[in-house]
Amino acid sequence: MIGLLPPELVARMQHRTDLIEAAVGLGVAILLYLLAATLARMIARRIAPHCAHLGPAFAPHVRPLVRHGLATLLVGIATAVWPTGTTANIVLACVLGWALAMVANHLLRGVSIPLWATVPLSILIFVMLLSGSTGGITPLAQMLDSVGLELGKRRISLLDLTSIAAIGVGLFGAVRLANRILARSIAGSRGLDPTQKLLAEKLAGIAIVATAFFFGVDVLGIDLTAFAVFSGALGLAVGFGLQKTVGNLIAGIILLLDRSIKPGDVIVVGDSFGWVNKIGVRAVSVITRDGKEHLIPNENLMTQEVENWSYSDRRVRIHIPVGIAYDSDLELAQKLMMQAALESPRVLKDPKPNVWLTGFGDNSVDHEILAWITDPEAGVGNVRSDVLGRLWHLFRDHGVTIPFPQRVVHMAQARTDEG
Repeated sequence: MIGLLPPELVARMQHRTDLIEAAVGLGVAILLYLLAATLARMIARRIAPHCAHLGPAFAPHVRPLVRHGLATLLVGIATAVWPTGTTANIVLACVLGWALAMVANHLLRGVSIPLWATVPLSILIFVMLLSGSTGGITPLAQMLDSVGLELGKRRISLLDLTSIAAIGVGLFGAVRLANRILARSIAGSRGLDPTQKLLAEKLAGIAIVATAFFFGVDVLGIDLTAFAVFSGALGLAVGFGLQKTVGNLIAGIILLLDRSIKPGDVIVVGDSFGWVNKIGVRAVSVITRDGKEHLIPNENLMTQEVENWSYSDRRVRIHIPVGIAYDSDLELAQKLMMQAALESPRVLKDPKPNVWLTGFGDNSVDHEILAWITDPEAGVGNVRSDVLGRLWHLFRDHGVTIPFPQRVVHMAQARTDEG
């Protein structure tokens, strides 16, 4: 019947049919996307709290990830069910490619991959999925493979560079995501102390990077034996250049293994005094009471003398010098010193503070208040200030005098000449 119609009419009918199929496919895709958005609103609300450990940058991408992920699933089912080669199938394939590209983009952006790296990868996923759905991925691959250049006995094509870039960005994002998930799992482990958790996190990170490297080499089919001579020379140069970096890495692992320095410890290294914030691959972060963060290389902590105020016991004794006048009541003054120390909120009652008479100075009877605290990371100067402030009021109320330097000056009268 159709063969009897004029060709122009047949073409017009086919064009109208294609438009109807495209409209139907687009309508189905829109409905499925609306369904995915509705479901994502409910699902994202429940899973968002469980994704908080992946970092603040990941939180805004949870709902878009769920929405585009559900859309990928629903539109993928519709694309598979719809007859291949029809206009509706091509429209659904376009929407499927867009949804999967958005999943990749939000996933990589959630782990802080730069936008300049995520956009090309998303476009590549869209083009490859669309080509695969329409049966044209082989011509696309052949076109990319036809553009290249010869480097010795090896040929590098545009397809190879595209594959390397896509796999590299994908593996980098997978490594960062895996590191965050493992860090969350290790942090929630109850059988490990903070130092063991930090060590396990760093060793797991090294294992993940190594696994990703060898996986990428295997997927790309790189023959490492071809780079034997080059890698030997490069390794020698890198070995000299990264000698300090590798040394600091090993020193950091040793510090975590022997637990001589742990996050939260209060240490003194040279002129740096503060509490250990974290032990990194290259340096230890020490935060001072002034809010300054000192980055001390791990090797320095291995080779220099380090005071660790909380290595085996977090209790620290501080010395507070006090002088009183010679005409003051000695026993009363010492009693008031003990009272001021015991009334200070951060001074421990056990061990009990002590007051020592340390000497007879030029202008004062010298004492020293010895007080124990258990939180040196909160500072020691503020404890000394609090005790002295309380002691000032107690001395004033009880008539104990704080001396000041006194000098006796003898004035010699000048003799006048007699005539």
